[in-house]
Amino acid sequence: MIEDEKEGFCTMSFTYDATMFKETFETSFTYLNGFMRNVSRFADRPALFDPETEKRWSYAELNQDVNRLANALAEDGIRKNDVIMYQLANCAEFVFCYLAPQKIGAINSPINYRLAPGETAMSIDDSRPKVFVYDMESRETVQEALAMCAHRPEILIMTGCTDEDELPRGHITYEDYVKDQSDENPVRTEPSHIYDETTRLYTSGTTSRPKGVPLNNINEVLSAHDVLMHFPLTPMDRTMNMTPWFHRGGLHSGGPCPTLYAGGEVIILREFTPKKCLKYAEKYEITFLIGVPAVLTLLTQVQERNPVDLSNLKGIVTMGSPLEKAACERFHKVLSPNIFNGYGTTETFWNTFLRPYDLPEMAGSAGRACTDDDVRVVKVYEGHKAEPDDLAEKDGQDIGEVILCSPAKSSYSYYNNPAEMDRKFYKGFMYTGDLATWDENQFVTIVGRKDDMIVSAGENIYPSQVEEVLNQHPKVFESAVVGVADRLREQAVAAYIVPSDDSLTVEELGVYCMEHPMLANYKCPRFYRFVEELPHTATGKLMHYKVMEMAAEDQAAKKLQRP
Repeated sequence: MIEDEKEGFCTMSFTYDATMFKETFETSFTYLNGFMRNVSRFADRPALFDPETEKRWSYAELNQDVNRLANALAEDGIRKNDVIMYQLANCAEFVFCYLAPQKIGAINSPINYRLAPGETAMSIDDSRPKVFVYDMESRETVQEALAMCAHRPEILIMTGCTDEDELPRGHITYEDYVKDQSDENPVRTEPSHIYDETTRLYTSGTTSRPKGVPLNNINEVLSAHDVLMHFPLTPMDRTMNMTPWFHRGGLHSGGPCPTLYAGGEVIILREFTPKKCLKYAEKYEITFLIGVPAVLTLLTQVQERNPVDLSNLKGIVTMGSPLEKAACERFHKVLSPNIFNGYGTTETFWNTFLRPYDLPEMAGSAGRACTDDDVRVVKVYEGHKAEPDDLAEKDGQDIGEVILCSPAKSSYSYYNNPAEMDRKFYKGFMYTGDLATWDENQFVTIVGRKDDMIVSAGENIYPSQVEEVLNQHPKVFESAVVGVADRLREQAVAAYIVPSDDSLTVEELGVYCMEHPMLANYKCPRFYRFVEELPHTATGKLMHYKVMEMAAEDQAAKKLQRP
């Protein structure tokens, strides 16, 4: 091996002439080329369907609409590495915005449409997009965000606008923006490369500041491959995400990325309601549904009362939080015998997986590593990272940190955030901050977060364990457990409860926890508060830091109840 010091790359001597392979692979192994192959081979096959308008796009028709946007962007001087940011619910324009920038070498960047104005402004100022696309329903939030931004996008496009009076000055409707544009494939002015950034996601994790996560062509292609392999997904499938597409679990887990790469059909669900979802699943013969466990619980409740025909379902894929055994058994009985559960991050997609043959036996665990990934549980030290080979014991008891090696699906990078890169990435692994155990077969079980751990009278308490016990109570829909200040113990356990039955009382929960065989007395909540809902990220994860803020305020206001 010879190192080229000037370029910083290593070159190798081969037993064959690798020139053509390298040139072809590095410029052709792109997500867009995969989509375009389907435009050619499946031109008249369905690619996208909107049940609200009953409009269906074939692959050829979808490509034409994508081209109209791509040509409009090119005409306005959008070039390679320029950013097109879009804040949209699941809709056809979302798909256009995902694909069109790739046609001209630009970067597509979907962001959460549920963000507050200040959070939207933060993303705009971070990526400095030249184009910002948003839905009419978000116009007030967007206007507030733009007023707060240091950077103002050059082109502001509103979708869904039916009344010109609703259009802010200086903005343009999507229909007017693409009107009269050519539907022919645009001509690329610069060659594509496998390392080109195509997509930039923003984390919706448990920290208050989002991080830009760049994904390159290889990440997009191999994320699609991962889904094709693990479902498996074929050109005959119809997928429907019950969660938004703007996050990794939406876009890549059965969303537009893998489905359009496979040659299947994407069914648009703009807004989730269980009744509507089940109706669509039956009417449009959907083969894969994708959603978080809380969504599956709601589906199950409706299906039990008013069942529909789900015989076309090949499976239901869930992610975002652990799948508890009792819930899994219920989903098997009511929804589908084929339940899949993935665990991962925005930065790495999913990295462990539970397949139908793992369930319900291994429910509660996160599964074991996906085919191309290396997932480990390493020791936890104060003030420094464990080395990747400094492993926790594989005994299901020793608690360590989950680290992920996912070179196919991660760029090992954050945009404009070197400090966070240094903190999270090390020697080819991402250090997640998730605490877990693993067993001799490398099944990983998440027990909490490094920063969520409660220390009470010297004992470490992991919220997920207490939450699992609480969630087993028949009158509890959902729970969140955090630590609150305690003069004697440093911290005490507080539980926030979303009841499923109004007759539930704090006293009943207190007795239940004290008598539960899987919960030591010191782990039992000493305070409770009943609420109508809990804060979640876009991927369905509980935002414990938000619950901590609520608990501190409620404790000061003396709103927490003792059992």
